Amino acid sequence: MKLLLHTHALIWWLAGDPALSLAARTAIGDIANSVSVSAASAMEISTKFRLGKLPLAAPLARDFAAIIAAQDFLELPISFRHASAAGEMNIAHKDPFDRILIAQARIEDMTLVSNAAVFDGFAVRRLW
Repeated sequence: MKLLLHTHALIWWLAGDPALSLAARTAIGDIANSVSVSAASAMEISTKFRLGKLPLAAPLARDFAAIIAAQDFLELPISFRHASAAGEMNIAHKDPFDRILIAQARIEDMTLVSNAAVFDGFAVRRLW
């Protein structure tokens, strides 16, 4: 299975936070699955750390690529196709990070690992 981690799922995985569901932990830890992290999550974490909204994310904000690589997760860049699809979405959901994740999950045929049930209305597969 091809997984795309929502930003909160990534943070909870790295922190060993029990808020991450058992199904999500199992799927992320399964070596048969490929786990990707969007460049949008790097921007979201860095932005929220800078604004003081994620004060404990300093290591991740400063060395995102190395931490992701150490987990054997795959980097998912934002392509023109992803950006265009996110911008063209005629949906009320305004969070630009989530819009990119929705577009990436659709285009790359990935399952989005997220506790946000709002994604269920956007034609993406969601695991939680």
